Amino acid sequence: LEREWDQFHAPRNLALAMVGEVGELCECFQWKGEVAEGLPGWSDKERTHLSQELADVLLYLCRLSHKCRVDLPRAALDKLSLNAAKYPAKLVRGSSRKYDEYGPE
Repeated sequence: LEREWDQFHAPRNLALAMVGEVGELCECFQWKGEVAEGLPGWSDKERTHLSQELADVLLYLCRLSHKCRVDLPRAALDKLSLNAAKYPAKLVRGSSRKYDEYGPE
């Protein structure tokens, strides 16, 4: 509010800005090959940069959901429920196949 940037925060602008931030987030991993959980070998500077890029994406996502009148926590819970139905654990455990690549038992 203090910067009067709300006038620029139309949903399309926020979505495109978020895509740009996702690109910057991806740059943190560029040329590193597979990165293990916990980021072993990453410097404090690299971890700080990653955390800042993650925060940028999160902030744009929250702002976009607000502007679109989407209850983001509710939408996330709903999506988890949909995914649980689409990918039943007993059928997909340990598999990376898409939902249309497996059939009933």
